[in-house]
Amino acid sequence: MTARPCGLLVVGDVVTDVVALHRTPLAPGTDTAAAIRTVPGGAGANVACWAAYGGCPDVRLLGRVGADSAAWHEAALTRAGVRPRLVIDPREPTGTVICLVDAGAAAERTFLSDNGASLRISPADWSPSLLDGVARLHLSGYLFFAAASRAAAAEALASARARGVPVSVDPASAGFLARLGVARFLAAVEGVETLVPSRAEAQLLTGLPDPAAAACMLSRRFPSVVVKLGTDGALVAWGGEVRGRIPAVPARARDSTGAGDAFTGALLAALLGGAGLVDAAAQGCGAGARAVERTGGRPPEAAER
Repeated sequence: MTARPCGLLVVGDVVTDVVALHRTPLAPGTDTAAAIRTVPGGAGANVACWAAYGGCPDVRLLGRVGADSAAWHEAALTRAGVRPRLVIDPREPTGTVICLVDAGAAAERTFLSDNGASLRISPADWSPSLLDGVARLHLSGYLFFAAASRAAAAEALASARARGVPVSVDPASAGFLARLGVARFLAAVEGVETLVPSRAEAQLLTGLPDPAAAACMLSRRFPSVVVKLGTDGALVAWGGEVRGRIPAVPARARDSTGAGDAFTGALLAALLGGAGLVDAAAQGCGAGARAVERTGGRPPEAAER
């Protein structure tokens, strides 16, 4: 008897995060004291690591990096329990994101992004065989914001649909989404089973200020929708109705970088483990709470647990 597929394949960005936590407002033209750390990141890579941390036994990641830090990223992913397939770009370095984090109560952050090699992933990097043994495909929303990576996402989505593999997408960035255009994004993700937007992304995709109304509208287009609300928890919708309202898990916020990725990774791990969508979203809220108490977007490694 053929074993039932249980793997999760994530296709997305792998970047180097430079996280600067500052406790006073940024002072233009002079110095602002900050605690600065360089850590592995990227929305796609973070989701994969949190899915492995959440108990998914077979997590794989396809991404594109520069030769400058490929070995460092591969080692970090492997330690996290992820099986990386990193394509080395011959021209561009690994992408870098500077995360300016206000270390106040909300730990809100501002990103300065140099995508580098990450969005140069292309259809040539994709093969349908990457889906062998895979029960779910997740596409990072950043893929949809550049022509080459958008084409790669389209190939992956078509391959998954041909095999009957469900696909999820996290839109990833309200700013980039606004630049691309809502209509272009929605056309590119046609056929996705589960959409996992933030509050701002759901509002942008629907034009509705109320996240519950936005979730309902999106769930008429996608079979299932989970809207991440940060400190307000999450909403789950399908069939045009909100089916679950999950409260946030209390946390002492240090750095909100990657909290949404943690939510998505835990959600996917729970779904692959047989949980229903509402229970899986509750697992996501728990992971998001753990994430904001850490610096950077990754879960604890074995030595920290």
